[in-house]
Formats: sequence, C-alpha cells, structure tokens
Amino acid sequence: MIDTTCGYCVKGKPLDAFGIYICDLSVSMLVLFKEQSHPGRCIVAYKEHVSEMTDISDEERNAFFADVNRAAKAIHAAFHPDKINYGAYADTGHHLHMHLVPKYKDQFEWNGVFQMNPQKTFLQEEAYAAMIQKIKDNL
Repeated sequence: MIDTTCGYCVKGKPLDAFGIYICDLSVSMLVLFKEQSHPGRCIVAYKEHVSEMTDISDEERNAFFADVNRAAKAIHAAFHPDKINYGAYADTGHHLHMHLVPKYKDQFEWNGVFQMNPQKTFLQEEAYAAMIQKIKDNL
C-alpha cells in the first residue's frame, strides 16, 4: 500500500522536506536526514506503508532489521561515531521507520536523548552529496 501524503512512500516533495533519498536496501530505503546535528544521521524506512512491526511477517521484520544493521555498519565505517542511537517514533506519521543517530563523545547531546529535529545544522548540497557518497561507499 502507498500513502500519497507520506514522505517515505512518495519520493520527492514530501520526502524533500526532511530527508534525501540515498538508495533502496533489501526491504527498505535509506534516507539521509537533512538536519545533521549528528553527522551521518539517517533513516531506514520500510518499503511499504505499514504502521507497526506487528503488521509484517517475522521474515519481513528480520529483513528490515538486517537493513537497519547494514545501514548502521555503513554509518560506523563512514563517520566513526562512538555510538549509534536508534529511534522508532511515529505517533502521527504511520510508516514503519527507524532513525539511526550517530553520537560522538563530548559533542551535541552526548550522554542524553537525541532530539527528533533540533533544527540546528543544515548543510550545503555539496556536503550532503559527499556524506551520501561516503555512506554508499560503505554499504
């Protein structure tokens, strides 16, 4: 199922408001989060418009988490964070997805809960392109 108002379902204008499509994974797509207070922050969004993990089979869930793991490995290799925090929130946007938030010692929000969208750090297009390439090189 596709929701024409969902940024994850419709690549383009809805997604462009908060992210940049990187690539498709096994059962998901990988998105660079535009707000980069945490360098390398990405989102792994399930390929279909489902709200909960309970809406998919065990096999599909396992494949989704394999995609999350693959993305996390690429982020670790590309940006060398001290830790990645994972967040799955969607009270209003009912599309299964997970935020992968690299955290760095002695930097923004270390040793605390990450803000969903702190609206502090946005980059130029060239910098986003370079980050995306580093991630792709490590997938």
